[in-house]
Amino acid sequence: MSDIDLATHPLTAWKGPLGLPDFTRIEDGDFGPVFDAALAAHAAEIEAIAGNVQAPTVDNTLAALELAGQPLDRVSSIFWCRAGAHTNKDIQALERDVSPKMARHFSAISMNEKLFARIDALYQKRASLGLDAETLRVLEKTWKGFVRSGAKLDAGGKKRLAAINEELSSLGTKFGQNVLADESDWALFLDEADLAGLPDFVKASMAEAAETRGQKGRYAVTLSRSIYEPFTTFSERRDLREIAWRAFTMRGQNGGASDNTEVVRDLLKLRAEKAALLGYGSYAALKLDDTMAKTPKAVHDLLDPVWRKAREKAAADQKELERLATQAGSNETFAAWDWRFYQEKLRAEKFAFDEAELKPYLQLDRVIEACFDVATRLFGIGFEEKKGIAAWHPDVRAFVVRNADGSERGVFLADYFARPTKRSGAWMSSLQSGYKLGAGSTPVIYNIMNFAKPPKGEAALLSVDEAKTLFHEFGHALHGMLTEVTWPSVSGTSVSRDFVELPSQLYEHWLTVPQVLEKHALHVTTGKPMPKALLDKMLAARTFGAGFATVEFTASALVDMAYHARADAPAQPLAFEAETLAALSMPDTIAMRHRTPHFGHVFAGDGYSAGYYSYMWSEVLDADAFSAFEETGDPFNAELAARLKQNIYAAGGSRDPEALYTAFRGKMPSPEAMMEKRGLV
Repeated sequence: MSDIDLATHPLTAWKGPLGLPDFTRIEDGDFGPVFDAALAAHAAEIEAIAGNVQAPTVDNTLAALELAGQPLDRVSSIFWCRAGAHTNKDIQALERDVSPKMARHFSAISMNEKLFARIDALYQKRASLGLDAETLRVLEKTWKGFVRSGAKLDAGGKKRLAAINEELSSLGTKFGQNVLADESDWALFLDEADLAGLPDFVKASMAEAAETRGQKGRYAVTLSRSIYEPFTTFSERRDLREIAWRAFTMRGQNGGASDNTEVVRDLLKLRAEKAALLGYGSYAALKLDDTMAKTPKAVHDLLDPVWRKAREKAAADQKELERLATQAGSNETFAAWDWRFYQEKLRAEKFAFDEAELKPYLQLDRVIEACFDVATRLFGIGFEEKKGIAAWHPDVRAFVVRNADGSERGVFLADYFARPTKRSGAWMSSLQSGYKLGAGSTPVIYNIMNFAKPPKGEAALLSVDEAKTLFHEFGHALHGMLTEVTWPSVSGTSVSRDFVELPSQLYEHWLTVPQVLEKHALHVTTGKPMPKALLDKMLAARTFGAGFATVEFTASALVDMAYHARADAPAQPLAFEAETLAALSMPDTIAMRHRTPHFGHVFAGDGYSAGYYSYMWSEVLDADAFSAFEETGDPFNAELAARLKQNIYAAGGSRDPEALYTAFRGKMPSPEAMMEKRGLV
C-alpha cells in the first residue's frame, strides 16, 4: 500500500504562488512513487465508473471519466515538462520506466469491456439524449477513441495491441533521448581566428555556449538551430560550415548507443501491425481518420503541387547562388553547406540588407511585448509579469493573464533559452488546461524556446525566423488560454492535428504588420524604431528563400507520408528515405528539414506521425484567415477579431473544424492564397 498522500503531495496538490506547483518542494526522486500512487488511484476511479450498477448517464459515465485522474494529470504534466525542458540522467531513466507504464495503463482503460459497454450504451442512444452540440461531440469522439484503441478487438487482439502500445511508447522515448544525446554531446570549439564573417551577435552566442561547456574564452558551434543556422549563414569558413552541416544532418545516425536506425525500423513495423490489427489499410489511414484531410490522397493533393512549384523555385534560386559563388572565386561544386551562406549574399544583393542589420531591432523582450500587445488589441487580454516565481528552471518567467475587466484568466509560463538539458525545437504545452466541467479549471500554459542565451547583462537578439517562432508558439498558447469550453477533452489545442496549427501560424502574420514593428522593433542601443527603409526592405523580402524553405519542409512531410501510407514497413528505413527522395528528384543541395533519424515530430512519440503535412494544411487556412483582415484594411478589425476569438481560439475542439472555420470566414479556402503568400506563384 502506497504511503503517498495525493491530497497533500506537492506534485499533486498545487500550493505554490499563482496556483502553480511549489517547485521548491519537488525532488527528482518524488516522481516515481507519486506516479505509482496516481496510476493506482486513477485505475480505482475507472473501476468505480465501469462497475457502477446504475444505468449509464452522461454524468455518471462520460463526465466521471473526463474528471477522473487529476493527480495523474498533475504529476504527468510536471514530469513531461521536465523531461523535455530540463532533463538529467535520473529523469531520463524514469522516463524509460514511466512511458511503458502509462501506455499499459491507458491501454487497460481503452480495453475495459464494462467501461466501453457504458460508453457504447450512451453512444447508441445519443440522438434521444437531448445533448448540446459540444457534449454530443465529446460523446462521439470518446466512443470513436475507444474503438480506435481496440475496444472491439477480441481478447487476443487486445493483448497484442496493449503490448504494441507499450513497446511503441518505449521506442519513442528512446528515440527522443538518443537525439538529445547527439545534440548535447556535440560541439565544435573555435578560436578568434576561425570566426571570419560572423557578426557580433553570433560570436556572443557562441562564446556563451562555449563557456557553458567549460571552454571560457573560446567559441562553440552547437546543434541548436539558434547557433547552427546563423553560423552556416555567415561563416566564411566553408570547411567549418561543412563540419557543422554534417553534424546537424546526421543527428541520430552516428552509430553507437544513440543511433536511431533500428529504433525507426521497429517503430514503423509496430505501427503497421497496429493499423492492420485495427482494420486499417495503413498507419496513415488510421491516423488520418480523425483529421480534416481524412486520407493520404487528400494530403498528396495538397503537397504534390506545392512540391513541384517549390522545386522549380529552388532550382532557379540555385543558379543565382552558384553565380555568386563563382563571382566570389569558389571553384568547389556548390553544396548543401553553401546554400544559407550564398542565400544571405543574394538577399543583400536583391534587397540591400542582411539578417545582421535586422537583429538589433528584434530584442527578445520587445518581441514578447509585441506578442502581448497584439493579443490585447485582438482579444482584450492583458499580461502581468510576476518576478521570483519558482519553476522547473531559473530562466522560466511567469505572467498572470487577465481578462479586459481585470479578472484572472490563467497563467502563462515561458522558458526561452537553449541549454544542454533541453531538447531542441520550440513547443507549447500546459500544466493545466481550462474547462468548465465539475469545479472547472483555469489554464496554466507554457512555451518552450531554444534561443541562444546572451552574455550576462546583454539583450537577447532574435532573427526574423526566431521572432516568428515566438509568435507561433504564443499563438498556440493563446489557443490554450482563451478556451471557453465545458469539457476537458476538447479544451484548447485538443483539436485535429491538421487544425491545431491554424491559431499558431495565423498569429505569426501580426509580427510583420508595420504598425507592430514600428512600435516594438526598437534598436537595442539607440532605442530608435526600425528605419522605414529597412522595414520596407524586410517586408519586400518576406518570400525570399521560399524555394529552399518549402523544399526542406515538404520533403519531410512527403517522406513521413511515404513511411506511413504503405501497408507494411520498410526493412531499411534510411534506404527507403533515400529512395523516396530520389523519386521526388530532391535537390542534393538541400536537406530535409528533419531527416528520419532525428525527426522527433514523427518518431519521438506519436504526435505528428503521418501528420507533418498538417503545418501546410493549416497554412492554407491561416493565409486565407489573415486575408480576411487584409480585405478590411485593418489588421485589428474588431468585428473580425471577435469572430476569430469565438470560433477559433476559444472554441477548442467543441465543434467540427470545418464548421468552426466556416463560422469565422464564411467558406473554406483553396491552396492558392497559401502558395501566393509563400512566393511560389
